[in-house]
Amino acid sequence: LPRAIVVGVKKGGTRAVLEFIRVHPDVRALGTEPHFFDRNYHRGLEWYRSLMPRTLDSQITVEKTPSYFVTKEAPRRIFNMSRETKLIVVVRNPVTRAISDYTQTLSKKPDIPTFEGLTFRNRSLGLVDTSWNAIRIGMYAVHLESWLQYFPLSQIHFVSGEKLITDPAGEMGKVQDFLGIKRVITDKHFYFNKTKGFPCLKKSESSGLPRCLGKSKGRTHVQIDPEVIEQLRDFYRPYNIKFYETVGQDFRWE
Repeated sequence: LPRAIVVGVKKGGTRAVLEFIRVHPDVRALGTEPHFFDRNYHRGLEWYRSLMPRTLDSQITVEKTPSYFVTKEAPRRIFNMSRETKLIVVVRNPVTRAISDYTQTLSKKPDIPTFEGLTFRNRSLGLVDTSWNAIRIGMYAVHLESWLQYFPLSQIHFVSGEKLITDPAGEMGKVQDFLGIKRVITDKHFYFNKTKGFPCLKKSESSGLPRCLGKSKGRTHVQIDPEVIEQLRDFYRPYNIKFYETVGQDFRWE
């Protein structure tokens, strides 16, 4: 069973963290998202275990399903599997995250309403629709409360989605420390891909090609009215501040 789970958040950089950490010889990771603790819990723990890669005693199994972070039952269910589970949460500026989320949905369903239309219940009053998932996910402080009922902060590691782009080796260094494994993944593993606008893994000795995340990553975001962005910043500010205070880390989204 996994000793560490990347539990969130969607469009934060979870795929990058998973691809980067699985380069480590002491880590084996499940490539697909099993969605066990949200959608497939009824299938039971043995089903979940059967999906996991084979590991040596010295290796850590990792899986990632970003929707766990916003699933009410997930903290209790993971706790019931093992209270020792280490949790990784990749967060990024909630406004950018929401736009990225919308951009992804739009690429699959071109006929959805505008970003603006979905964001506000009443734009002139500045009333944000918190029932829309793209908005709700970014209220990190709210979701974190459910996790802290079961896990101490020391068992949750927060990765900055922004720093993952500007300093991947630095962020992954902290992830390796958190997992209690040697810092094997360093600067020499990354190069910056200007076309995509994010770092990619350099080829290892064994595999011929450099590994970049798929076509669905690094999409050009939809252009949003700056006023809408400003209103959203105002909306998220109190949640962000509470989040910073709770985790003891300033992500500088203000």
